[in-house]
Amino acid sequence: MLLSPRPARAITAPAGRAGDVLELRGATFGYGRRPVLRGVDLTVRRGEVVAVRGPNGAGKSTLVRGVLGLSEVLAGEVRLFGRPRGQFRDWPRVGYVPQRSTVVGSVPVTVRELVSSGRLGRVGLWRRFGEADRCAVDCALEGVGLAGSDRRPVTELSGGQQRRALVARALAGDPELLVLDEPTAGVDADHQRVLAATLAGLAATGTTVVLVVHEIGPLAPVVTRTVTLAGAAGC
Repeated sequence: MLLSPRPARAITAPAGRAGDVLELRGATFGYGRRPVLRGVDLTVRRGEVVAVRGPNGAGKSTLVRGVLGLSEVLAGEVRLFGRPRGQFRDWPRVGYVPQRSTVVGSVPVTVRELVSSGRLGRVGLWRRFGEADRCAVDCALEGVGLAGSDRRPVTELSGGQQRRALVARALAGDPELLVLDEPTAGVDADHQRVLAATLAGLAATGTTVVLVVHEIGPLAPVVTRTVTLAGAAGC
């Protein structure tokens, strides 16, 4: 379940973008009909940066996976942008970087090519990239501190650099809701501060961010609210 959230600072959503992005009402999440997290109530509004914390096994990743349809909603209600999750189809509005994900595989791809793939939900498979698409990729690379590495093969990057490249791929899609599961894992403090500045800029324009984190660290100045999971179902 969720303990009472700890407010960090007030934020006002930009005019014209007010509204609830994510609503959970008595939501129970799990896998194969087995509940992992019970009775979650949470509302996230536009422009908020919400950090989800809790001990190992508390169900943090299960929570965000449930929001995105990657774990089952066994009870209660989940709404995205005002629509029940089961009816939501506009997934290009949502960006996601899963926990401990790195880039694997033998297909040679540069950092720029990987990040550019984040635009496909916006432009489709067959339309050529335009100037706006190239600018979005450039901004995403800059936002994670990889602008100078865009021509490097992804397989040559360290694990932390690959994490940053995956965050950039999500940013390139210009999401309205950005869900990051442990985005700073393996990322040094300097580049965590670069990411924090990028997230602050996104929030200022109305983008909503949900972060799963163990330690907030350099992201603390941008986090508007923290919620804490007390523990998994049955614990």
